[in-house]
Amino acid sequence: MKDYYYFLGISHDASEEDIKKSYRKLSLKYHPDKNDNDDFFADRFREIHEAYETLSDKSKRYTYDQNLESHQKSFRYNIPPSIKTFTANKVHAKKGEEIIINWQTQNADVVKVLPFGLEKPYGERVFKITEFKDGKFQILLHATNSLLHKTVVQGITITEVFENNTEKFKDKAEELFKSQPRTVANRHGQPKIVRIIAGLLLLILAIYFLVKNFSH
Repeated sequence: MKDYYYFLGISHDASEEDIKKSYRKLSLKYHPDKNDNDDFFADRFREIHEAYETLSDKSKRYTYDQNLESHQKSFRYNIPPSIKTFTANKVHAKKGEEIIINWQTQNADVVKVLPFGLEKPYGERVFKITEFKDGKFQILLHATNSLLHKTVVQGITITEVFENNTEKFKDKAEELFKSQPRTVANRHGQPKIVRIIAGLLLLILAIYFLVKNFSH
């Protein structure tokens, strides 16, 4: 069950004024128009708006609090949280490439997948990475048992795959070293030693770019 108080960063006994202040502050921070319509900010904005609509209405808030209390009572709070599975369909990707993650937790009443936010105890999310940091994109799954004050964390690192420049350079090198038309001065095409040197140079360049890509 979604924790609307967590969405707004307020306590469960927050006043109406506290709810309004928090909503105004967070809605300005996460509004899609101010964040280039980024999906992450759009999702956070929807969560904040959903929480505000429920908690700012006395009748809705009362019903929500009753359901939340019932949910918490039925939860097995005496067992530490655990993460059964947390996987991604790929750990190497280019910018804009689609990633699918799946997770399943146990005995956790607060589950977060960062950088996305609160999620259900189990589920799937499809997203695209628009920006890597130092060639990496970190995803963290937090599973918390709030009564025991215990949290388990598991991470997945997606490594950026750069465009393969090796083939491009190889094509240019082959163009540079390809056999020239035969002339009086070059009746037999390129000497064998030139072709050997060209081949070695291509091999060295291929190894260089391969190492460079993996180093990122």
